[in-house]
Amino acid sequence: MRILINFQDNMVPVYFDVDSKQPVQRTLRLLTSALEYKYYNGKQALQRCLNSLISIEIEGSEAILHSKSEFDSVALSLY
Repeated sequence: MRILINFQDNMVPVYFDVDSKQPVQRTLRLLTSALEYKYYNGKQALQRCLNSLISIEIEGSEAILHSKSEFDSVALSLY
C-alpha cells in the first residue's frame, strides 16, 4: 500500500506492508513526529538523508528512508 505524506514541503511516498499489525494512522503519526524531530535534532548524516528524501518504506517497526544518493539511505526505528 502506498500513501503520500507532506514532509518539508515535498510529497514523499510511504510504502506499507498490508499485513502489518499496527494501525496505519498510528504508524504515520509516529513516522511524521520522528521525521520532524530528527530533521531538527538529528545527526548530520540523518539530516543529509532527510534533505534528499525520495521515499520511505515501513518494515515492521522500522522506517527505511531512501534518499537520492544510495549511500545516504538509513533505517529509523519508530518505536
